[in-house]
Amino acid sequence: MADEFDGMYDTFKAILETFPPTESVKRLEQLGISSDIIQRIRDRHEQQTIRIKELEEPHAVILGNRDTWYTGPQTKDKFWPAIMDLLQKDGWPQEPAIDSLDESSTRIVSLLNHPREKAFSTRGLVVGHVQSGKTTNFTSVMAKAADRGYKLFIVLAGIHNGLRRQTQARLIQQLVEPNPTMWSQLTGLDKDFTPQENPASYFGKSNKTHVLCVVKKNATVLRKLARWLDKASAYLQDCPALIIDDEADQATVATKSINPLILNIMGCLPKCGYVGYTASPFANLLIDPTSEDLYPKDFVVNLPKPQGHFGTEVLFGRYVLDDEDPEQVDDGHDMIRSIPEGDVVCVRPESKADVDGFEPIVADTLREAVEYFWLVTAARRVRGTGNPHNTMLIHTSVNTSVHNSFKKPLENLRDRSEEALTDPDFLAHLRNLWERETSHVAAEGFGEKKVPFEELLSELPGVLDSCRVIMDNSSSEDRLDYANGPVVAIAVGGNTLSRGLTLEGLSVSYFVRSVSAYDTLLQMGRWFGFRHGYADLPRIWMTDELAEWFRHLATVETEMRRDIDVYMTEDENPRTFAVRLRTHPALRVTSAAKMRNSVTAASSYGGKRVQTHYFHTNAEWLGGNLEAARTLMSAASVHAVRVENRSAEGRYVFRDVPSDLVIDFLSTYRFHEKSPENDADLLTGYIRKRISTAGSLRRWNVAVVGNSVGAEENNLTFARGVTVGRITRARIAVTNPAPDFADIKTLMSRRDAAIDLAGDTAQLAEKAIMDLRREQLPDKGLLILYPIDKLSAPSPSKRLREPLNAEEHVIGVGLVFPEPRGTDSTVHKYISADLSNVRIEDEDYSLLDSEEV
Repeated sequence: MADEFDGMYDTFKAILETFPPTESVKRLEQLGISSDIIQRIRDRHEQQTIRIKELEEPHAVILGNRDTWYTGPQTKDKFWPAIMDLLQKDGWPQEPAIDSLDESSTRIVSLLNHPREKAFSTRGLVVGHVQSGKTTNFTSVMAKAADRGYKLFIVLAGIHNGLRRQTQARLIQQLVEPNPTMWSQLTGLDKDFTPQENPASYFGKSNKTHVLCVVKKNATVLRKLARWLDKASAYLQDCPALIIDDEADQATVATKSINPLILNIMGCLPKCGYVGYTASPFANLLIDPTSEDLYPKDFVVNLPKPQGHFGTEVLFGRYVLDDEDPEQVDDGHDMIRSIPEGDVVCVRPESKADVDGFEPIVADTLREAVEYFWLVTAARRVRGTGNPHNTMLIHTSVNTSVHNSFKKPLENLRDRSEEALTDPDFLAHLRNLWERETSHVAAEGFGEKKVPFEELLSELPGVLDSCRVIMDNSSSEDRLDYANGPVVAIAVGGNTLSRGLTLEGLSVSYFVRSVSAYDTLLQMGRWFGFRHGYADLPRIWMTDELAEWFRHLATVETEMRRDIDVYMTEDENPRTFAVRLRTHPALRVTSAAKMRNSVTAASSYGGKRVQTHYFHTNAEWLGGNLEAARTLMSAASVHAVRVENRSAEGRYVFRDVPSDLVIDFLSTYRFHEKSPENDADLLTGYIRKRISTAGSLRRWNVAVVGNSVGAEENNLTFARGVTVGRITRARIAVTNPAPDFADIKTLMSRRDAAIDLAGDTAQLAEKAIMDLRREQLPDKGLLILYPIDKLSAPSPSKRLREPLNAEEHVIGVGLVFPEPRGTDSTVHKYISADLSNVRIEDEDYSLLDSEEV
């Protein structure tokens, strides 16, 4: 009986190839199958779709209850099994790598429409990480969609020929070559789309092959494709099409030429799914959801970070989020090297007027970076594992003539170094460089063994002999080509190397280019990705300012992905959810045109923690804040309903302080201008609004968190009877610190947010603390003052920290807001980036309308 039912279920699956689930059930009824059997079939199908919907990863935000028709690969499939075979041959482990790819691609295909529906127009977005395997993911999605009957596949592959060619090559390797008779190609490795004579030969019913088209986001190319598809309209009524938009935030959103052309192409396809892929979705999530544009109205999928992936946070660290324990948030690996301003002028023209005739000087940091690259390449040859290629990236300018000017100086450096390999002084210099760098990052921490310098020596002559200096830009015919044997290359370039393109075996980057937007900056981080066999060796040389920007970006990324995950569990859909994107004083979230539909700087502090981590270090600024703290403490001593003296712990709690004292303090205390989330106007405006609309925040608990009182010289007195020992908060170490600036990264601990709660809270997680606050103090805010010693030397274990060295003791401020009951009181303030003092080179979009394709 079970075999008979299984046979009937197989019949149902076969019918599903031709009809959507509801239609397939009707066909079963027409075949005379009993209602009991049909119900069992429906139950089994529903169980399989529920398994897909409830996959632990990836998380997704979905419009409505989309009909999950796809239940995963089948034994008769051709394209997905071929990809699995290739990945296994490349050394991918089944668990977790291939299994994770299988599940995430299955989830995405399940959110597309059934290919046999009469008409559809789906819009989705997949959020990945930079250099994390997004191409392999969308290739897998295409394979599974093709296995189920999707026919036309259009891949929009960035704006440069290099990325388009790389993408075409990957798709030929993974989709076409394993099943060559089942594919027709409208584009090739060296040719973008050119109109074909007879559309019927591709889309007519007699042609059972799938059609592949990989095009640049170029107006001339897309116009040709749109016209050709329009001519083929008679053959497209029953042609399920999938458009994959790689780097979907680039050129797709708010562009006068490309955006309408993509919509035009979709308009030619009655059955069309559009899925954007990006690691920087800021622009896509700021499209007006109500417009007929490319807002991902149907689904947003958040891909998990693959195991072993080097992301922003791993390299740069990040700031603590509301519900985190500072001890659990790392400062990042010691892989960032500082480029002083004096070296920047050697490698980048100071203004556009200085571009013509610019000749770079091989500054000390650039020479050191190049020498370290050769040492890494030699070490990787000794290890003999991982990617066979070795690449260094130099990115200082968008201007191609600047790139080209590096060729001769770098080749001269290589030639001189090759000759000097017999010079004991030069070898001693290289030894010192290798010993210093390998002492900063222990190989054992990444499961590797340190390569002794002596073992590098025999490899260095071959490394320098094989090292090429390549100018990879839009005006150069030189290109990074990894197809013809192992490469050792120093690649100098700009936009052609800054997005989408994979730099194989990238271990060293020298980066000084400033850009104005989160998405552009994040995409230029070609150093993100996988470093199997040499995860201890990558280094990045950049300015301290850029390193701080990337640290901020790591925090933005984490918050954004968390928002997507949170909305997934709150019955939201893509039309109603909006991720928060914290602002930065010198960076836009994305280009101004892409932000025109955004809600700017809406701040709701309900249920949040706010803390200061940026400080000036001059005595006047710090002295003013110290005076503001003492004024608050003196007033709180008088007006608090109760004072809890915990001086043995270095702590005081002043209960039920009137809100006007807190507002006066926040209006007087000076927050650092680089901390837009700590804006005094927004904070006080929010408090006033909560008081007037909800009667909340009328009373506050005010606390002091220091150390127990010790020697007089280590104490700080806030008011009569309120003296505590000063605490230590060392600053993040930078080689060339900006004057009058310190970033301590983290001020509050989880324990501090529970200082005014009753009961034993020492072991509670952050969420439990906020739940307890909601129960015990639903309408009361908490303000905490931290007396920070002006010297604040770090502990020996904190290798990425250095003494604070301020001119006066520092007052840190932490605020904990209760979660709102009912409607929250969001306050708004326009915050625009002041770019007047930032030297910016934005992306060059002239290629979008170029006739040269």
